[in-house]
Amino acid sequence: MSAAGPDRERPLAGLRVVELGNFIAAPTAGRLLADFGAEVVKIERPRTGDELRNWRLYAGDTSMLYRTINRGKLSVELDLRTQEGRDTVLDLVARSDALVENFRPGTLDRWGLDAATLERVNPELVVARVSAFGQTGPLSARPGFAAVAEAFGGMRELVGEADRPPARVGVSIGDSIAGLYAAFGVVMSLFDREQRRRLAAPPVGPAARHIDVALHEAVFSMMESLVPDYSAHDVLRERTGGRMEGIAPSNAYRCADGQSVVVAGNADGIFGRYMRAIGRPDLAEDPGLARNAQRWERREELDGAIEAWTGTLDRAEVLARLEEAGVPAGPIYQADDIVADEQYLARDMVQWRPVDVGGTTREVAFPGIVPVLGERSLPLGQVGPDLGEHTHQVVAGLLGRPCPCRACAPEAECDPADPATGPQETA
Repeated sequence: MSAAGPDRERPLAGLRVVELGNFIAAPTAGRLLADFGAEVVKIERPRTGDELRNWRLYAGDTSMLYRTINRGKLSVELDLRTQEGRDTVLDLVARSDALVENFRPGTLDRWGLDAATLERVNPELVVARVSAFGQTGPLSARPGFAAVAEAFGGMRELVGEADRPPARVGVSIGDSIAGLYAAFGVVMSLFDREQRRRLAAPPVGPAARHIDVALHEAVFSMMESLVPDYSAHDVLRERTGGRMEGIAPSNAYRCADGQSVVVAGNADGIFGRYMRAIGRPDLAEDPGLARNAQRWERREELDGAIEAWTGTLDRAEVLARLEEAGVPAGPIYQADDIVADEQYLARDMVQWRPVDVGGTTREVAFPGIVPVLGERSLPLGQVGPDLGEHTHQVVAGLLGRPCPCRACAPEAECDPADPATGPQETA
């Protein structure tokens, strides 16, 4: 448990997690745990840190992508290729509840951080491992990013228009899904740990069990009935653009002002209201459109009728009329729309924090914490830290070890009790 006093507003307060992760997958798991109160100590390589610091970097030395994915964490610079770095991590593991990592399988073993060693220093440690193809199987040693996993897991083939090559969604969705599963696995295993303690049962350490999240399996798990449809009916699903196969009418439509809306009017009970709202009572009353399967067969006709109507009105008027008719619809938002939207703001789903954006400090909008506990998002803590910002606090203050941080001269002995060099308060 963390030495810090627990914040009872956050269910994971009092837990400490070691994150050995780069890029997005394992760091997403760490972010979720930190959002809800866990003290997440992120170990970064000296000088360069997590490569995500440079992804979509528009100014300064740390991207907003890094600041977002690594919010609420402590950044510690350690070289895991050295004995000192490994010993420091093991000291930290001994005082922690969980470890998450996304190195290629076998990397930690080569660095002397194998499961048996981790279990020796902490028999109750929960370990979550994220990799491209999992820790076992013929492809386990193969590297891979989310793009490969999304293709291998069946998602990429369904994204885009049928007459064009498969496209990709605009975020690393495969990594994010894997991170969600890893965080869920950690919480599940911590619950199991507490149950075992209550029953006086022996612990299950990392040598006996770890959470094994493969990127492609995380994607595959989201593919609904893709494989069952093939197995049962020999159906191979195809790309359908803005539509969802077998569901109609549900699509994006252009309005007179050049903006677009998404309308999901495919339910049988909604369809009639929808068609009357667009001035087509004939379609509402057509017995050949009474069921979803019938509407899917006539999807081109229906989409043409809907866009003929939306094309005569501005987006706001389209949405107002559909809301009045009880038809699910919404605008297609960009970032500037989101930060001004009253629904996001009412639930604190956009929160502003001061950030150095390359020599100047600006108030920057960040996404809030999901899920909401109560009525609105929990407040964000510190955004993703500067590289090594908490090395002194963790290594000298928590562990009482000689500090390798930049503030301490290599020849000087670091005194955790010295206010000039000792641990700082966590933001």
